[in-house]
Amino acid sequence: GKKLRHNDRVRAEDRVVLWRLPFEEQDTAREIAIVFEDEHLLVVDKPPLMAVHPTARHHHATVVKLLGKSRPGQFLSLIHRIDRETSGLLLLAKTAEADRRFKRKLEDRTTGARQRDGALELEKDYLAITWGTPQSGFVVLPLATGAGLDARTEVLVLESRGGYALSRCRLHTGRQHQIRIHLAVTGTPIVGDKLYGPDERMLARAADGELSEDDLARLELPRHALHAHRYRMIHAVTGERLELESALASDLQAFWDERVNSRSAPILR
Repeated sequence: GKKLRHNDRVRAEDRVVLWRLPFEEQDTAREIAIVFEDEHLLVVDKPPLMAVHPTARHHHATVVKLLGKSRPGQFLSLIHRIDRETSGLLLLAKTAEADRRFKRKLEDRTTGARQRDGALELEKDYLAITWGTPQSGFVVLPLATGAGLDARTEVLVLESRGGYALSRCRLHTGRQHQIRIHLAVTGTPIVGDKLYGPDERMLARAADGELSEDDLARLELPRHALHAHRYRMIHAVTGERLELESALASDLQAFWDERVNSRSAPILR
């Protein structure tokens, strides 16, 4: 019942109320393309700048909400998540048993890729457009604090154009932001990355709608240029071998095509 001072300390059982104006959701509903579906698994092609589940700022135009609206009463559970800005393949389970089995498969991959009859149980390839050209090969760099968590990304440069590169990034572990961090720390961050790119403070400014013209010029894209491109996997329920693919999103393809005729250097520093 009292306003806190700057030097007040919270204690157990205290209740703190924070008043703020509600966020006005700016997202619009978009069609979500189906890549694969059977009685156990639903694979969709997530558009860029669409949250996978509701958050404080994104309520209705999310993958979970839109699919739930179009499939009333159907069980759907996210098997994994990708960032709101990342486009491409997203897996959802249609039964509780499928959800358990596919998530176990992801956990197995994080501790080391399993094989079955000589084939990888799960292989995830992303496409990334970077400032500068990374070195093809493995990036092995622990993530998180302390001793860190094992993280391995296999990078293959597909093409370089005028200070930019298009690369295939294969995940051998599944850490949060793994590809973005690995490319950034090796000196070739992903174009448009507000957290690991030119200035990490851009992320907060973007959340508040306060990106400056200079910020936008340095980012070059309104979202980071990362796309979940291809999954090769053994179906966790049926045992079927699946190869699922999503073509590079149209906004990233247009940006890459423009690099052919662009003579300007990347605006990074």
